[in-house]
Amino acid sequence: MSSWVARVVRVLAGIAFAAQAVTIGTLLIVDNYRKRGRRHKEFPTRTSPEITAEHTTLRVYTYGQDVYDDMLAAIDAAHDRIYFETYIWKSDAVGQRFKDAFIAAAERGVEVHLVYDVFANLVVDPRFFRFPPPIKVLRHTPFNGIAGLWHPRVPGLNHRKLLIVDAEVAFIGGYNIGALYATRWRDTHARLRGETVAELDNAFVDYWNIARPPALPELDSPTGRGWTSPVRITRNVPSALVFPIRYMYLEAIDRAEKYIYLTHAYFIPDNDLTKALLDAVRRGVDVRIIVPAQSNHIIADWLSRGLYTVLLRGGVRIFRYQGTMIHAKTATIDGEWSTIGTANLDRLSLSWNYEINVDAASPDLAGDMEKTFRMDLANSVELTLDEWERRNLLSKASERILVPLRPFL
Repeated sequence: MSSWVARVVRVLAGIAFAAQAVTIGTLLIVDNYRKRGRRHKEFPTRTSPEITAEHTTLRVYTYGQDVYDDMLAAIDAAHDRIYFETYIWKSDAVGQRFKDAFIAAAERGVEVHLVYDVFANLVVDPRFFRFPPPIKVLRHTPFNGIAGLWHPRVPGLNHRKLLIVDAEVAFIGGYNIGALYATRWRDTHARLRGETVAELDNAFVDYWNIARPPALPELDSPTGRGWTSPVRITRNVPSALVFPIRYMYLEAIDRAEKYIYLTHAYFIPDNDLTKALLDAVRRGVDVRIIVPAQSNHIIADWLSRGLYTVLLRGGVRIFRYQGTMIHAKTATIDGEWSTIGTANLDRLSLSWNYEINVDAASPDLAGDMEKTFRMDLANSVELTLDEWERRNLLSKASERILVPLRPFL
């Protein structure tokens, strides 16, 4: 490449970078102003029944306080061991209730093992994460479970949210720990009892043994795990370069014949997932996606917006959830299959973070998940193609400027 061409490339790259920086800075200023004037609004929730899928019983939660109450009750009843893993753990009243419950369990002889993501909790006072010696705490950093930085794909964040008590009951889903999430965010979590709890137990043990420093003990793997079940656990393990959740979604979308209902907080699908959804519409599948009208991450919102044109033109229906943040990561397809978990449909979740989902081939669970989807749909406003194409030129330009960042989120 000649020197003048190289100079032109550098100048153009500099202009593109500057445009992205200005766009991001402007969006962050707008977002900060928007959040100051935002008021909490009530949102619909529902109480789901316990559903049995072969040897596993599930209950779905759509309100944070409900799932927190049941999680704390399980911790208080623990008699053997507790495994807990979270992404965000606030040091507010709700976070303190969990901390106190873990300490009380340890004082009565329960083995307590805790994992939290350091990066996600940078704004939390580090003193909050000090626990009495009997409690074993693993502080996840982006390089846990890998020998150095030479690896072509270093592990990212630990975005998982798990609680397993006595190998008998487990909780999994989108809820972090904090007062905000208890009453002001719409999210989805699940409680499991029975056969599949061993798989979540095993998922925690595997992560712990990979990521633990020498000062922490190795955990024994659970025994008696079954080979076949309609309820499965799928997990991304970056340190092993294993990312099956993306393929789980692609396979499920490819099987769809009637409908695909997705609810996702941060919807930035890659080309293959986008094509799979468009292909589903072409073969007559009703594809509907619920996203936040305004999420807590404005940059993610705008990266998602850059895909709306192709999706809407292709017949995908997009609904924007009103009044509060919807943080769920769920899907239900054809009244047959559903998934609840921690993975967003974006690059970070599908090819970088530690993530975990439960999915089930269960008509009963799918029917319950469809009821929840329709409840959320009633609190959403559909975005039409005509409305979208009439947005202002500044918005269109901003979306285009941010497109190169999409592979990073």
